[in-house]
Amino acid sequence: MRHVEHVMGTAVSIELADPLPDADLTTMIGDVCAWLHEVDQRFSTYRPDSEVNRFARRELALADCSPDLRHVLDACADLWRATDGYFDAYAAGPLDPSGYVKGWSVEVASQRLAAAGSTRHYISAGGDIRMRGHNADDRPWRVGIRHPWEADKLSWVLTLTDAAVATSGVYERGGHVRNPRTGAVAQGLRSVTVVGPDLALADAYATAALAMGEAGLTWLPKLEADGYESAAVTDDGRAYTSNGLPAAV
Repeated sequence: MRHVEHVMGTAVSIELADPLPDADLTTMIGDVCAWLHEVDQRFSTYRPDSEVNRFARRELALADCSPDLRHVLDACADLWRATDGYFDAYAAGPLDPSGYVKGWSVEVASQRLAAAGSTRHYISAGGDIRMRGHNADDRPWRVGIRHPWEADKLSWVLTLTDAAVATSGVYERGGHVRNPRTGAVAQGLRSVTVVGPDLALADAYATAALAMGEAGLTWLPKLEADGYESAAVTDDGRAYTSNGLPAAV
């Protein structure tokens, strides 16, 4: 069963390949969509009444925030330390944890599906993808990583079962990632893809590496010890991959 939901400013594609009754699959998809809309309402920086904006304006004390917001704030603080400050929810000025929230929300959606009995699913939200098990043909899921200049071509095709993929790049939204040390738009890398067990972390790591610029090429291999592989393309067209990137032959 396939479904596309427009939420969080993007089209979220959900595919369930479980041999379950349609009614069960429909219920699962409904739960995922409800969760994603809840996240959008709580964390959207475009909604004046969102919880994250109310907290940023100091209309809401930390003690009165939801457990989800407190988790996100703690996770962003941990990532700031883990990335030497390159993942910074305040990089553009006001609080904006979007670089963590989208990946985290999809990771939680996948966990909710698994808890409901789905062992074979795929969720894609604007470059952030989480999949479990095999696809409907009983094969690993295949994920194409878009060529950073030619939209109709791919740089890599990955084959995955239980994994997450996050790509951060400048080819669709322009210079939306800033180097928090200089305040300037990040330069040096055109696209960064991170593959690993947790989409929330993969998403944040991809954003941090893009913010680092070419220095990110020496930082990304350090993530391999924790099970995160990577690929990157520089502004001048050079391509790099980690040794364990699950690319199709």
